[in-house]
Amino acid sequence: MALSMHKGSVNKQMDSSKYVRYTPEQVEALERVYTECPKPSSLRRQQLIRECPILSNIEPKQIKVWFQNRRCREKQRKEASRLQTVNRKLTAMNKLLMEENDRLQKQVSHLVYENGYMRQQLQSASGTTTDNSCESVVMSGQQQQQQNPTPQHPQRDANNPAGLLAIAEETLAEFLSKATGTAVDWVQMIGMKPGPDSIGIVAVSRNCSGVAARACGLVSLEPTKVAEILKERPSWFRDCRSIDVLSAIPTGNGGTIELIYMQTYAPTTLAAARDFWTLRYTTSLEDGSLVICERSLTTSTGGPAGPPTTSFVRAEVLPSGYLIRPCEGGGSIIHIVDHVDLDAWSVPEVLRPLYESSKILAQKMTVAALRHIRQIAQESSGEIQYGGGRQPAVLRTFSQRLCRGFNDAVNGFADDGWSLMGSDGVEDVTIMINSSPNKFLGSQYSTSMFSTFGGGVLCAKASMLLQNVPPALLVRFLREHRSEWADYGVDAYSAACLKASPYAVPCARPGGFPGSQVILPLAHTVEHEEFLEVVRLEGHAFSPEDVALARDMYLLQLCSGVDENAVGACAQLVFAPIDESFADDAPLLPSGFRVIPLDPKPDGPAATRTLDLASTLEVGAGGARPAGEADLNGYNLRSVLTIAFQFTFESHLRDNVAAMARQYVRSVVGSVQRVAMAISPSRLSSHMGSKSLPGSPEALTLARWICRSYRIHTGGELFRVESQASDAILKQLWLHSDAILCCSVKTNASPVFTFANQAGLDMLETTLVALQDIMLDKILDEAGRKILCSEFSKIMQQGFAYLPAGICLSSMGRPVSYEQAIAWKVLNDDDSNHCLAFMFINWSFV
Repeated sequence: MALSMHKGSVNKQMDSSKYVRYTPEQVEALERVYTECPKPSSLRRQQLIRECPILSNIEPKQIKVWFQNRRCREKQRKEASRLQTVNRKLTAMNKLLMEENDRLQKQVSHLVYENGYMRQQLQSASGTTTDNSCESVVMSGQQQQQQNPTPQHPQRDANNPAGLLAIAEETLAEFLSKATGTAVDWVQMIGMKPGPDSIGIVAVSRNCSGVAARACGLVSLEPTKVAEILKERPSWFRDCRSIDVLSAIPTGNGGTIELIYMQTYAPTTLAAARDFWTLRYTTSLEDGSLVICERSLTTSTGGPAGPPTTSFVRAEVLPSGYLIRPCEGGGSIIHIVDHVDLDAWSVPEVLRPLYESSKILAQKMTVAALRHIRQIAQESSGEIQYGGGRQPAVLRTFSQRLCRGFNDAVNGFADDGWSLMGSDGVEDVTIMINSSPNKFLGSQYSTSMFSTFGGGVLCAKASMLLQNVPPALLVRFLREHRSEWADYGVDAYSAACLKASPYAVPCARPGGFPGSQVILPLAHTVEHEEFLEVVRLEGHAFSPEDVALARDMYLLQLCSGVDENAVGACAQLVFAPIDESFADDAPLLPSGFRVIPLDPKPDGPAATRTLDLASTLEVGAGGARPAGEADLNGYNLRSVLTIAFQFTFESHLRDNVAAMARQYVRSVVGSVQRVAMAISPSRLSSHMGSKSLPGSPEALTLARWICRSYRIHTGGELFRVESQASDAILKQLWLHSDAILCCSVKTNASPVFTFANQAGLDMLETTLVALQDIMLDKILDEAGRKILCSEFSKIMQQGFAYLPAGICLSSMGRPVSYEQAIAWKVLNDDDSNHCLAFMFINWSFV
């Protein structure tokens, strides 16, 4: 009997676990449930059996197995799709790299040939011993010139379609020789490593006329879509003011010739803007590739004359364009070539590097185009999700409007309604007035914004030359530490343009920022080179009469170029006051900062200070500088900073607002100068150590207390003192390789940092000026705070404690790892507690 019962249970178990063949109706019912809930609970499965009669003969365990298998198949399908996508990218990238390898081999062969020819010429020249050697060399040169004559454009009538087509075909051939051939000596930019998820291969020109940049990469868009995006140049080229197609001529081969007039913004206030008169040719190649090539129409090329201009300098586009080839399985391979001559000799010498740098051109145009296409491709595929209910296109429009509004303010074009206002005798700040702001602000701005007070927009702007200040670091500091330069009262006045009745004109209070700022991320680009965010300025009253200012305000802010490893990148911080619930077409009046690096010139003079750009222009090319201003170690990083602030005004208060704006910009310039001096990279020489820490009695005393307390509590030496000079301890502490920081110890108050050596400032990514704004609990993660709380009593009783390895955060939010930390009490001469010291050993950014 027991044996029969055992056999029955085994048969029952086999029946319950046997394979079940589901009918199509049952599969459809289960699929509907799976769509709603891929992992139903046990109660939900039982409910499903009760509610669906067609599933009544299936046990809950079998339904559980079906859902497990279904999830497994879905996971396998997604993984297979991902692998296919990666395989397509790798196949296309392999093809791209093989073509690049072939091009480089051609370039090597060309260089080997040139090298052999030059050796032959040198040997023949050295073997000539008679007095007529010069004549023989000249004759050989003339023969060589006859063998390789300078190419001349054939005589043609370029004012008719046939002549324009001839120019277009020549442009196409020259562009293809640059994109895939050896017409230009390309040098790959540092940090641009090819890969399936990288921006692509980016190179800049060397020893060619004008400046040129080249890029090639992969995108998951079809060639026609890519061409449509690239032709819409103002959407991705931030310096493009306008582009007008004045004529379009179809060609017999299915292509199109367009005559285009384009205007671009000037990057600073001290140079004229550029415009271009070009021919653009769109056609298809025999292999199915799509080509868009472009060149300027000049007296040498022929063609109709372009529109006359007065406030622009006519620049030239040398054969450039886009080669877009379809990939197997979808997507495109893009080759981009930008080659321009910006007429650098028409600008002051100090600004010429802005117009002679291929790296700046690559960042502004070539890489920007490739990044924009990749951004749209990832948005179209759903890979990028944005919060706040804003569509990606709307957020991109916000970024474009902020940049365009800032560029309009910097340039101040007369056809936009801008006019120059008289100065107060000092030419450091330029004031411009626009009494018809609706003309340049756009149709989205309601006239009620200005008609209520019958005024306009005022812009105060200035430019200055920065020495030895990394642009990315400066902009990051200005973004994170607004209280170091902004005035809350002026911000409140700027925000009042969104209200019916503005505030009275405030008196600018340098450094007066009674509240704090909170940065709320809104969007970022694929490679995080640009951030769009909302900044909430939390206000507190100065005094009872300033209660009106004690309210939160909001800024829409765009920050770009904060990657210190990007070569030639322009760093920019642009912001505009907005309402708390701003609409997609909300009015924007941007202000901000732009820092553009100049190519370093190690053989030129370099002063380790911040200069006014106007004074630099007065020096000129041959101006002599004092010998004491020469850089001691050849390090010379120069950049141009442009500041522009816009304010609305009522007509009867125009002069008052102008005086306030002029005073405010001067105070901002002074603050930026102080910040620039504080964050300039420190030298390893002794004079720089004393510059960063000027050897005040307080600093010397604190350094002595830190080392003495470490020796008393741990029994060891913090470091070996190599000199008996009074400031030797301070210098060695300042240059110590580990991060050493001191924070206050006060009852009923959060510990804040009061001192840090150079390594500590680097770890926190801050300066001595802003160090006191950082609290200890803000840089430690949750685990670090728990460990410190558990060890705090030991520190106070024993005098020190060893803390295990962990993670902390810099002031910029970057994680920092360290192998060990030591905390000890710092005692003064009376053996009373002065502060708490920390040393983070072997720290590094994660």
